[in-house]
Amino acid sequence: MNNKGQISAEFLILFGTLIIVLMLSVVFISNQQELNIAMSAARIGVIEGVGTSSSGIYPKDTFQEYSMTKNSLLYPYSVEIINISYTDLGMDGNYEKNRIQFKVYAKMSDRFTKKELDSIGDRINYNLRKELAITFNSTSSTNKLYNPVFSPHYVFTTADVKWV
Repeated sequence: MNNKGQISAEFLILFGTLIIVLMLSVVFISNQQELNIAMSAARIGVIEGVGTSSSGIYPKDTFQEYSMTKNSLLYPYSVEIINISYTDLGMDGNYEKNRIQFKVYAKMSDRFTKKELDSIGDRINYNLRKELAITFNSTSSTNKLYNPVFSPHYVFTTADVKWV
């Protein structure tokens, strides 16, 4: 018997299986890479949000509002970020993309009212979403509050900052 064609057939089957596994792996890895990029952008945005708000640096209209109603936010204060996490909320029917919700856990060294903490949290979340929009080049497809933010496979939103 002549077995000359046997090695070629086994090689083709092995090579074909390897290509299929590789293609499936690339899809999974690319989605994970997108989430890793989003998490890095979220961390940068949170750091920027904490830095600008805790230093008392605000846009003019926000400064005027805080001057009248939340004067204590105009002075430097300390915010410690405990954790930044995200939850996959499944497919969003409006956008046909998976919805990811970020949540920031933070701690304050000073005492503020709930309304003031909400303002600080809003500033943190705003900068988080803004950095996501810049990272994924989707600033033109979202609103002025950057809510929601889009990437090729995901829709990003934020939950209220949890103060611990």
